[in-house]
Amino acid sequence: MRLRTALIRTTLNTTGLLAPDLAGRWALDLWRYPRTRVAVRPAEEPMLRRATRDRVTVAGKETVVYAWGDGRRPVLLTHGWLSRASRLTPLAEALLEAGYSPVTYDAPGCGESEGRETSILEYRELARLLHAEHGRFAAAVGHSVGGLSLFFALRDEVKADRLVSVAAPAEFDYLIDSFCASLGLSDRFKPRLRRGVERQVFPGESDIWRRFSATHRPGELTMPMLLVHDSGDDMIDIGQSRLVVDAYPGQARLMVTRGLGHRRIVSDPDVVRAVVDFVAADRAE
Repeated sequence: MRLRTALIRTTLNTTGLLAPDLAGRWALDLWRYPRTRVAVRPAEEPMLRRATRDRVTVAGKETVVYAWGDGRRPVLLTHGWLSRASRLTPLAEALLEAGYSPVTYDAPGCGESEGRETSILEYRELARLLHAEHGRFAAAVGHSVGGLSLFFALRDEVKADRLVSVAAPAEFDYLIDSFCASLGLSDRFKPRLRRGVERQVFPGESDIWRRFSATHRPGELTMPMLLVHDSGDDMIDIGQSRLVVDAYPGQARLMVTRGLGHRRIVSDPDVVRAVVDFVAADRAE
């Protein structure tokens, strides 16, 4: 993986000097299209087998949905970029044991769903479809880009009593910054990537860098929020969660972990326990 990243970095940065438009197109393709799909881990398989599976179509792509429980107190779970629903099975299992009915999905281009790519618009559409089927959510819980997508969906038709965002960006354009940083690309790629995203990924959508951000129009979201972030997250800086807390004063609180990084945090037992306790706080009152 490190060798592949080094080759991509060298190729793009060199091409960017000689043929910047071509390098920009290559970088946009890397941003849009996942090259691999992560596999289900053995520890995740038992919980997946317990799920009721369904399929819905979003943007012409057949998407796999997983649900547990009797339908009462539904909780929406959304996975992160280049991930899959199975990564959320520790949360799903704990919520099920606490009397909730978790529901989640493999986003297009991820897991067992069709497609080569996905977008925050498709995350929103999936949230809408599941909300129409299951009703108001007792909570919505998202990891990474899945967390960011919930802010966007909840400003629309989707309703939830509580919101949990784990290791998520606050600003949509931070995804460009973190992508370039992860590949060691020079700053000259950022303007081209932004233009490519605007024109090719979201044609006809206005003001995407503000509208898709978690901090956009904060007055429209009034539910209690829990932000969970690791101090050493090397993919999404903890400062992004701090921006959300600042945007929702008195409404959002931040739980800081150490040593879990960006991926392990969502399945850590202490984090899972804290999320379930937060979701269940209304029932305990």
